[in-house]
Amino acid sequence: MHQTTTTLLEIKDLKKTFAISGGAFSKPLTLTALADINFSIRKGETLGIVGESGCGKSTLGRCILQLLRPDEGQVLWLGQDLTKLPAEEMRKRRQDLQIIFQDPLASLNPRMTVGEIIADPLRSLRPELNKDERRARVLKIMEAVGLLPEMINRYPHEFSGGQAQRIGIARALITEPKLIVCDEPVSALDVSIQAQILNLLAELKDEFGLTLIFISHNLSVVRHVSDRILVLYLGRIVELATGDEIYDDPKHPYTRALLTAVPIPDPKLARQRNIDALRGEIPSPINPPSGCTFRTRCRFAKSFCAETRPPLETLDNGRLVACHRWREIEVPEEAVLGH
Repeated sequence: MHQTTTTLLEIKDLKKTFAISGGAFSKPLTLTALADINFSIRKGETLGIVGESGCGKSTLGRCILQLLRPDEGQVLWLGQDLTKLPAEEMRKRRQDLQIIFQDPLASLNPRMTVGEIIADPLRSLRPELNKDERRARVLKIMEAVGLLPEMINRYPHEFSGGQAQRIGIARALITEPKLIVCDEPVSALDVSIQAQILNLLAELKDEFGLTLIFISHNLSVVRHVSDRILVLYLGRIVELATGDEIYDDPKHPYTRALLTAVPIPDPKLARQRNIDALRGEIPSPINPPSGCTFRTRCRFAKSFCAETRPPLETLDNGRLVACHRWREIEVPEEAVLGH
């Protein structure tokens, strides 16, 4: 996948917590959704973010867009820290930063027509455009996402899930953004429709020169769209590498466990890969395990894994991994996706 070396976005030491009520007679509890998040994304790149529900993927996407304000850290967009911008300045930046939501129908106003929904960002972010100019842009972007011109006056309930997601994509594209956060954009769709939307996003990325952050719990989906993949567990990065590295040589036990959740047609290979299957439930982010937070579900864990949190190490090729024992763990060929 083609990309340049220009860094569009840089995340430094990002942290986000939420106060949770402990009850009428208890002190409020603190849920740590994100901690020590550091990465960058280059122009033209697609960065996949994967992990189970509750690992902080969507929170990270919203902190990047400043829909949620992080407690600590920096979100540098072309070198400018978005966390320090006042509301009016941040609103101007939203022309460059857009989002595609998970549930296509729930994200569309049922009282607005397709044309009004797609044009809505222009009213706020491009007020100099008149009605005819907005309509011309809407029709052009509808064609780009595969919507017919006669659909412009219809309402969201008249569309299928796949068509509704195309409307959401058109709304995100209408301001000609540089970066789009795709927050599980195909998880609510049928498998056949998922493939159509993924192919559409790949085509639009090339046509409009987009940079994408693609959030998903499904590694098989992320594989087809991402240049690099960031793996989150309980709000922390446990691995960051290229797509090929993740699939051919996963370093972290959690990454390996996520790979076993991707179905393969050969029953024999599927049984062999189940050795790395995830065990138990994800711990509470309110009271996470000491040391390595994945140790309670990891078959490679030793007693020292409970004592200290593993550092996020940078390998020679630039990939990142946070595991005390990754050097000792060999990946059997039959456990790797695609073998």
